Amino acid sequence: MTTARPVAGRRAIEVLLRTELKKAPPSCRLVLVDAVWDAEEVDTEFTVAVGGESRRVVVTDQHSPLGVADAWHRHLAGDTPEDDSVLVVTGTVPAEQLGLDLRSHAVVKHPLPVNRAEIVPQLFGAADLDPRMLGEHWLLEALLQAEPLDGWPRVGAVLTRDRAVRALICARLGLGDPASDTLDLDAGTLFAWTRTPAGPALYASLSADEQRGLATWLARAVGPAAPTLLALAAEGRGSDALPLGVLASAALSSRTVEAAGFGLGTLFGPALASFDALRPFADAATGVLTRWIAQAEGTATPSGAARSRVLAVLERADRLADDARLTELVRGDRLLPSGYQSRLRALAVCLDSRGAGAPAVAESALRDLGAHQLAALRAESTETARTAVRLMRWLATEPAAPATVGQAVQDHLSSSGWADLAIGVLAEGDASRDPAVGEAYQRLIGAARTRRTALDARFAELLAAWTEHAHQQANGGALLIEDVLARTAAPLAQGGGRPLVLVLDGMSADVAVRIAGELDARAWTEIVPAAEKGALPRRQAAVSMLPSVTRVSRASLLCGRPSEGGQAAERTGFAAFWRKRHRKAHLFHKGGYEGPPGHRLAPELVQTLASDDIVAVVVNTIDDALADGREGTSGRWGLTDIGKLPDLLNAARDYGRPVVLVSDHGHIIDRTGRGHPPAEVTGVRGARWRTGTAGEGEVALFGPRVLTDGKRITAAWRDDLRYTARQAGYHGGASLAEVTVPVITLVPSEGVVPSGWVLLPPESTEPKWWSASETAEAEVVAGEAPEEAIRATAAPRRRPASDAGITGSGPLSLGQQTVRSTAYRTQREFVRAAPTEKAVEAALDALDAAGGKLSPGAVAAAAQAATGKSQRNPARFATMLERLLNIDGYPVLQLVESGRTVQLDRALLTQQFPYQEGTA
Repeated sequence: MTTARPVAGRRAIEVLLRTELKKAPPSCRLVLVDAVWDAEEVDTEFTVAVGGESRRVVVTDQHSPLGVADAWHRHLAGDTPEDDSVLVVTGTVPAEQLGLDLRSHAVVKHPLPVNRAEIVPQLFGAADLDPRMLGEHWLLEALLQAEPLDGWPRVGAVLTRDRAVRALICARLGLGDPASDTLDLDAGTLFAWTRTPAGPALYASLSADEQRGLATWLARAVGPAAPTLLALAAEGRGSDALPLGVLASAALSSRTVEAAGFGLGTLFGPALASFDALRPFADAATGVLTRWIAQAEGTATPSGAARSRVLAVLERADRLADDARLTELVRGDRLLPSGYQSRLRALAVCLDSRGAGAPAVAESALRDLGAHQLAALRAESTETARTAVRLMRWLATEPAAPATVGQAVQDHLSSSGWADLAIGVLAEGDASRDPAVGEAYQRLIGAARTRRTALDARFAELLAAWTEHAHQQANGGALLIEDVLARTAAPLAQGGGRPLVLVLDGMSADVAVRIAGELDARAWTEIVPAAEKGALPRRQAAVSMLPSVTRVSRASLLCGRPSEGGQAAERTGFAAFWRKRHRKAHLFHKGGYEGPPGHRLAPELVQTLASDDIVAVVVNTIDDALADGREGTSGRWGLTDIGKLPDLLNAARDYGRPVVLVSDHGHIIDRTGRGHPPAEVTGVRGARWRTGTAGEGEVALFGPRVLTDGKRITAAWRDDLRYTARQAGYHGGASLAEVTVPVITLVPSEGVVPSGWVLLPPESTEPKWWSASETAEAEVVAGEAPEEAIRATAAPRRRPASDAGITGSGPLSLGQQTVRSTAYRTQREFVRAAPTEKAVEAALDALDAAGGKLSPGAVAAAAQAATGKSQRNPARFATMLERLLNIDGYPVLQLVESGRTVQLDRALLTQQFPYQEGTA
């Protein structure tokens, strides 16, 4: 039996020649090699560096003694005097069949063996080889064939087996850096490799021996998931390895694992060596996906490459489940998109529920949705679902009906305006475009609009009676739009203050609360006039002039008195208002504040902002978009949706100006559909007001606050009623959304809070039904006002006797225990200008009652309420608390989330400031 000759390629010949030619005389130009030439090698002529000189090499593969002799004679015949080229003869001719005269010309007089165990170490610059590699012909052969163009990396004295395999994996599979001494391989790296365009194909192209060798090594290095993964790659299905692993995990976690077995077996086929190998493979795949999801959630742009990578895998897993008829078995999975959609549909079913327990059922479904691992990546759908549950909570409340117009607009800004925001969110529909979810949202919107209609009907009655007699000297407890400058901007201007009045034409309550919520708390602090004793501070809401249109309402706002007119009248009236207060003022309209090319704002405006004059800017983005049929790209107005608003706010902050963010009137959105015609009425003067007798959905308004048509108009209060062609939205009517004028007052976070004003913490601006925790088991208490929830947060929490010191008046709160401790009194001596004990008590108790986290504004407001002393810089107050409470650097209290949140470690506080009864 003839023994198969080894195969030699260029690299093996080069190493062999460098070793042997150094020993031979220069005249020796024939090398016989006991191997056959690699048929895949293209070059049979090349040069080899020997002893510092280059020798030309010609390779010929011969299979008969005559062929060998002929090749040698032809090589000699082509000689030139300068020629010292070497002829290398490979082939299958045994040495004994070659003549002695021919062999006498050859190096060492006989064919040289190709000993891979000697050649391979030289390729790595090593002197010795790991003994374990001597019997691994697949590895030695692969290292010869796979050597990179620039050679293998140098490894030192001994080429170890692990170093050799790592280098081979880098070269063959494209995993890692061949020049690195280490190869960081884990399941995540291997699964990511399966998602590369060429990775699995490279493995599939290897010989069966090399595949087995690499698979064995990777199984030890990576874990038991590697063999199944590589088997899939060998079959050309490597790109499905991760989706199949995720699907396997879902099936194995289902209640009917046995039923899923057949489908999984069909999907995996021969790649699955045994059913026992499925669990570690599935666990590794889900572990990788979980890490990828966390990475995607941490990216600044959730819609980026990290998110797309995750969704591509999971959506493929869902398609594979469908192909194998496993969809029903894995429908409840917490990783697959179908599982997310199933939970979303379950929540949609709950939205149709009514009755006392309905919100609690929906809360449970929302928690289930939020527990799905795609909840954050599908943030838009998740937030829309959360907003739907918020709207259910609102529908479950039964607040007392307002008794006055002032109370009605205040309640709208603090509650029903938020419901309008929720309706706007739901009206956009779910991002998944699931019809069942969309229909559920539509029905919920219908229920909410029915309730809003009832509120508007009640408000129209109040407005009609109030309008007959209301004026600046008898406002009935309401803030009139013509008094906004006097009540907000003028106090900010005292003592040389320079407020910037930003008039967002058409800004309704839902827009205002969203914009205010998007403001950076590190840049701006919201303030409001101090409330009467016993009352909590609230945002201001004014009542527009009637009809609620720009010509009368904005003119009255900027002139500080009932007025009607255009931009010229506004500029004249605004200057006159401030002239009476001995201040110069400038009003910029559209076109006057927008900068030329290269400028964000007009240089004239920037120059004026730098002066000591009062400045106002009218921004028409919202009103213009409604008229042009563009309600905004998302149907909701945020900070960046309103042209130049971020730039104006940034400029105000840079120049240290407080800001009054105000509207002239609100607006309603047309949700009636394209086929809904305008009402057929007479005396039409605008989209939502006219002259003539009031009909259904309308109210007759007359009195001092009606500034047109003989002080008598008819206005629509029902939101589906209009008199003109369809637009994106309308104003001029008598609904709460149109008549309520939000007033938001801001000071730069490092600025001074004026006398008579107090901080308004972010926690106190949201109604309880909006911000209620989804993990709370209790339902929203019917009729509970947001103020009551704020009081509960700010009030000191008393501890039972076992957890607190006992005094004559009962157990001490956490704050009281802290400031009465010996450690606190000692520490206070080292902190200059420390807050008062009462302020510290109140701040700690507010944090304790809120579960350990509040905004700096809320902490400062709690201290302010307890001491009566205005905390004008919340961030500075929180920093003082840090210095006071963080003994030896231990983080008892710290600012987290880039300064947006104050966080208290209650356990560490009690450890650092232990209270002993009798030390008070």
